[in-house]
Amino acid sequence: MKPKAITVLSGGLDSTVATSIYANDYDITAITFNYGQQSIKQELKHAKMICEKLDMKHIVIDLPWLKEISNSSLTTDKSIPQPSDNDLDDYDKSIETAKSVWVPARNTVFCSIALSYAESIQAKIIIVGWDYEEAVTFPDNSKEYLKSFNETIKYGSFDDIEIKAPLIDMTKEDIVKKGHEVNAPMNISYSCYIGCDTHCGVCESCKRRKRAFTRANVTDYTEYEK
Repeated sequence: MKPKAITVLSGGLDSTVATSIYANDYDITAITFNYGQQSIKQELKHAKMICEKLDMKHIVIDLPWLKEISNSSLTTDKSIPQPSDNDLDDYDKSIETAKSVWVPARNTVFCSIALSYAESIQAKIIIVGWDYEEAVTFPDNSKEYLKSFNETIKYGSFDDIEIKAPLIDMTKEDIVKKGHEVNAPMNISYSCYIGCDTHCGVCESCKRRKRAFTRANVTDYTEYEK
């Protein structure tokens, strides 16, 4: 019998690849969070497709209160930033974008809930898609944050559970290469902040996705509006 795992699955590129790395070795239950994000309809659709592809259980958890306290452009009618290609490597511009889409303590909330589920089913690991490229501007994607949360689990749980972030040292290009290597269903993943039926192609998440596939020299089957 395979050991059990929980994965925090948005349906995006990173969480899809991270989950796929462990798919053959663990009995995985995926959790997708609905916190009122503009892209929730598409995230749920694609997360479900990924779960079917990887033969995983799928749980959807609604967090309406997180939307209520959030001032993020992801959860309000504020305009989602549309950075230029050059802006992606401009630290100050990227910080501005990160602050615009920041949802209060999102990963802390997600991982705390995932830990509860992990304890309840005696899972051994929690899988997340945190990566090096996003850690530059999002503190809750960093190696320091990962280490700290795992330390918290040691002191806050009876169980021996560990958060696994297999992409923590990877850029988006590296992630696409890794996804190709492990046959991750990247073609059915969804990254757009705006929540269009097809990827908008102009939000930061779409732009980083497009660039990653190009740099990795891996065929991108994603449909972009622009």
